[in-house]
Amino acid sequence: METVDYGAKGIVFDIQRFSIHDGPGIRTIIFLKGCPLRCRWCSNPESQKAKPELMFSRDLCIGCGKCVKVCKVNAIEPKKEYIVNKEKCTACGECALVCPAGALIMKGKEMSVEEVIKEVKKDATQYYRSGGGVTLSGGEALTQSSFAKELFKACKAQGWHTALETEGYANEEVIREVIPHVDLVLLDIKSFDSDVHLAYTGVRNELIKKNAKIIQELADTVIRIPVIPNFNASEKEITDIAKFIKTLPNIRKVHLLPYHRYGENKYKLLGRNYEMNGTEELSEEFVEKFKAIVENNGFKCVIGG
Repeated sequence: METVDYGAKGIVFDIQRFSIHDGPGIRTIIFLKGCPLRCRWCSNPESQKAKPELMFSRDLCIGCGKCVKVCKVNAIEPKKEYIVNKEKCTACGECALVCPAGALIMKGKEMSVEEVIKEVKKDATQYYRSGGGVTLSGGEALTQSSFAKELFKACKAQGWHTALETEGYANEEVIREVIPHVDLVLLDIKSFDSDVHLAYTGVRNELIKKNAKIIQELADTVIRIPVIPNFNASEKEITDIAKFIKTLPNIRKVHLLPYHRYGENKYKLLGRNYEMNGTEELSEEFVEKFKAIVENNGFKCVIGG
């Protein structure tokens, strides 16, 4: 068994318990900060920046002024709708600590592998009973590849099933170092067309397609397709993606993930605009035709995941 560096540290922004998605059984999902993509529909915008950052709710603010008093860099500007001046803010988190109403919340905390494992151990009984385990998500967990690798090694040392949600946007060395410690990879393929991919995510997809071939050779892999209006919610796009997946010999399952607006409010809390504002959610009935396309290409397909 490989030695685990329990002192390795990373930035975690959430730990979600008792999930029945994102892998088999009952799972704990560890969300890591940092992502090289900027998908317009991202439901975890607080994950995109690598460092901790503040979220502010005007609705919860009671105007007590405690945050203003503790801020050493004068980054709190109460008269503005979003009171945190991001150019000045150092993300020290002191304002969030003194906020009595929970209007200021720091998203992102440095944790060691040891600290994460101690927290996750609280759910271990559920893993054994259900065949579940631990899933790393984000953001893109591979942006913290050393931390992710040590976390996976520590989970395997406990005998837990491991899973990774990823966009596959990383260099090959990272892929080959991390993926061998993963039991299941949930890999997003968002578009086959590189120009379209660039327009909606901020990066081209050649690296992702290259890495998809490597990943499915190293671990059990399920392809996930987020189905997004005006991006890839068309028969041509889904057909093109399905044809690409057919070039990956070890893929058997595909999940279609219909667009939703669950993360829309987070943009306001971060003082950002939501680029998909006004976009209607997709019904399962609408996505059924895409499910038929995927199945006709020889894959088991489910809507959701």
